[in-house]
Amino acid sequence: MAGKRLLNESCSDTDEPKEKRMRPKPSFASVIGQAVMVNYLYTALEPVLRKVVNEEVERSIGDRLRSFTRSPSLRIQAAEPEPSTLRLIFPKALSLPIFTGSKIVDEESNQLQVALVDTRGGQRAPVLLPNPIKVDIVVLDGDFPSGDRDNFTSEEFDRNIVRERTGKRPLLTGELSVTVRDGVASIGDIEFTDNSSWIRSRKFRIGAKVAQGSFQGVRIREAMTEAFVVKDHRGELYKKHHPPMLGDEVWRLEKIGKDGAFHKKLAFEGVNTVQDFLKMSVVDPPKIRKILGPGMSEKTWDVTIKHAKTCVMGNKYYVFQGTNYRIFLNPICQLVRAEINGTTYPIQTLSSINRSYVEDLVRQAYVNWSSLEEIEGISNEIGLLTQGEDMLDQYRNQQNATMRSFEQNAYLTHDSFEGYVPNEMQADCSRWQISQNYFNTPNENGIRLNLLESNSDDDLTSPKSFISGG
Repeated sequence: MAGKRLLNESCSDTDEPKEKRMRPKPSFASVIGQAVMVNYLYTALEPVLRKVVNEEVERSIGDRLRSFTRSPSLRIQAAEPEPSTLRLIFPKALSLPIFTGSKIVDEESNQLQVALVDTRGGQRAPVLLPNPIKVDIVVLDGDFPSGDRDNFTSEEFDRNIVRERTGKRPLLTGELSVTVRDGVASIGDIEFTDNSSWIRSRKFRIGAKVAQGSFQGVRIREAMTEAFVVKDHRGELYKKHHPPMLGDEVWRLEKIGKDGAFHKKLAFEGVNTVQDFLKMSVVDPPKIRKILGPGMSEKTWDVTIKHAKTCVMGNKYYVFQGTNYRIFLNPICQLVRAEINGTTYPIQTLSSINRSYVEDLVRQAYVNWSSLEEIEGISNEIGLLTQGEDMLDQYRNQQNATMRSFEQNAYLTHDSFEGYVPNEMQADCSRWQISQNYFNTPNENGIRLNLLESNSDDDLTSPKSFISGG
């Protein structure tokens, strides 16, 4: 029976499905091992998961905020503060050109000044602060600010300050920090140590800014000069003089370069100084224009002669005299006064009758200039009478009066005014040294004379060139 039962049990075991078989239960050790593994994985993955989650949350929030700022309906407008009306300025322009090693001054050859003003309403009203402020003087790039923009910031101003080149001395030396009291400060001696050719704009500006910590309050806007070129000191040897001096070499005049074509042509004709140039332009302008040739245009000539006429004359005068005449000339051969046979003829009293004779004397004086007597400090009566339209009007009125007085004894021709001096006027005429170039033989009614037509006001050969400086 027992054998049969064992056999039946054995057969029944083979007939049962596999899934109904009893599985082995996990051991305690394996359970503990699995728990340790899960805890390890959680500990290792937690920081990574947290980082990923945080990044995704921040990105999502950032995208949402940017979408809000793009929306005009949700954008918040911040009120912009009104720009300050206080600013520093340089009241006067610089004296140009500027050379390295030379003192920088204003256009009137005085020290530069910086002033504090209020620009409200388009005005420049001086501002007096209760306390003085320190101001720094700096060098700026000539291209700053771009265009005509005047609303630059302090940060932009600072970014455009130019420093010295590597291995060079400070670009600007001297009194670079000044104190503004009562709205103004004078800048002492300052000078450049390097030229401006090495920066892109090839130009500098001088700027002024309130020193850091010197003023607590609204912004005081910075000052700057116009852009300018700084040349090496050796270039000063070739610079023009403003104003020129009589003894300056002629190439100191505008548009006449040293050792250039115009300079060589003038030197060949003995025109070496500004005084030589002016004398010839007064006495014989066609000649000096011929010397310069067609290469000097009318516009260029105007620039040169205008510069020459700013020359300082000084108080020297020159006397040309003969047996019965003596004329006084200024340094450029303009007539100041004439004495003929003991009678003095100030320039405003010269009539058309004796003007031609005096002109001839002036030309003779020009030819014999080196032999003229030089005098200084003569009376005010012989002061320079070369300025202003009043003198020209005087001359024209005098000439018209003379013409009217001869009207009954004269007749006009195409190129000249011919007439007769009545006998009662011959007494005065006898005191003149009569030049045969201008007087013809007498007839029964008087001395027949030929008065040359006066030239236009613009012609430097006209009597007014000798007399009024044109």
